Amino acid sequence: MRFSFLVVGLAALCLTATGCKKEQSGEQGAASQAAGEQRPLRMGFFPNITHGQALVGNASGAFQQAVPGLELKMFNAGPAAMEALSSGSLDVSYVGTGPAINTFLKGGRELRVIAAAADGGAVLVTKTARTPAELKGKTLGTPQLGNTQDIALRHWLGQQGLKVGQDVTVTPLSNPDILGLFMNGKLEGAWVPEPWGARLVAEGGGHILLDERDLWPERRFHTTVLVTTQKTLKERPEQLKQLLRAHVELTRQWQQQPEAFVSRVNDAFGKVTGHPISEPVLKDAFSRLEPALEVMPGQLQQAAEHARQLGFISSADLSGMVDDSLLREVLGQQDTGR
Repeated sequence: MRFSFLVVGLAALCLTATGCKKEQSGEQGAASQAAGEQRPLRMGFFPNITHGQALVGNASGAFQQAVPGLELKMFNAGPAAMEALSSGSLDVSYVGTGPAINTFLKGGRELRVIAAAADGGAVLVTKTARTPAELKGKTLGTPQLGNTQDIALRHWLGQQGLKVGQDVTVTPLSNPDILGLFMNGKLEGAWVPEPWGARLVAEGGGHILLDERDLWPERRFHTTVLVTTQKTLKERPEQLKQLLRAHVELTRQWQQQPEAFVSRVNDAFGKVTGHPISEPVLKDAFSRLEPALEVMPGQLQQAAEHARQLGFISSADLSGMVDDSLLREVLGQQDTGR
C-alpha cells in the first residue's frame, strides 16, 4: 500500500512539475512575443537618389516622427538589404525590383511589395555608338551581375540580335568604377541608374543611346519599391501604416513641389555620402525620375520573365508578391480627410 501511495504521489508530482514547465514556457513565449512587438521597427534604404523619399525622410526625421523609435539602416546594395530582411534583422526596406523579385522567389515567397517609390531613371550611355549595331565587339558595364540594370541590358541586347559573350562583352562593375573606366575610354558604355547616367554624360562626354522608359508601356517602370515580409504585415500593421503615411506624404511633396524636393534629396545625399551632386547633373538625372506610389504588378511580372529567360531565376510566378492593402487604406483615409 505504501508503495502504491508513493507511486501515485510521484506521478502527481511529475504532472505538477510538467504543468508548471508548460505554463512557464507559455509565459516565456508570450513575453518573448510581447518583447518582439515592442522592439523598434527597422527600415533599410540606400544612399541613392532613386531612394529620394528615404533620404529626405531620414534627414528630416519624418519617419522617426511617424514611427517612434524607428531604426534606419543604410545599405550599399540590394542583396545585402534583402538578406537582412530575410533573416529577420530588418522589417521593411526601400529596394530595387530585381533584388525584391529574386528574394521573393528564392526566399520562400515571404517578401511583400507594399508600395512603389520611384519610376524611371535608368539609361544606356555610350561613348561612340549611336546604333545597337555599333555595339558589336564592344564592352559594356552594369552595376552588378543579375541586378535590375544588368538584366535589362542583357535582355535588350538579345532583342537587338547581339549575343553577350560573343558579340558584346558585359562586365559587372561598381558605379564609380564604371564612371572612371568610361572616362578613360576603357568602356564603350554602361546601363546604369541615376545619377550615374547623368554623370556619364556630363563628366564622361557620353551619349544616351537608350532611355529605358522607352521600352515600357506608358514609359513607366519601377526603379524602387517599398517591401516588407508577410510576418511583419501580420504582426505590425499599425506601424507599417504609420510608415506608409510618411512615405505617401514625402511622395506628395515630390509630386507637388519637385524642385524643392529634389534640392532636399541632394542635401540629404550629400550628408550621407559627403559629396552632393552638381546642379546640372542633379537636374538632368531627375528629369528621368518620377515619384510613384501605386504598384504595377504587370511591370514586375514582365521584369521577372526577363530574368527567367536569361536564366537568373527558374520561375517567374509572382503571385502573392504584391500586397498594397495597407497603402490603399492609408490613401483612402487621406481622401476622406480622416
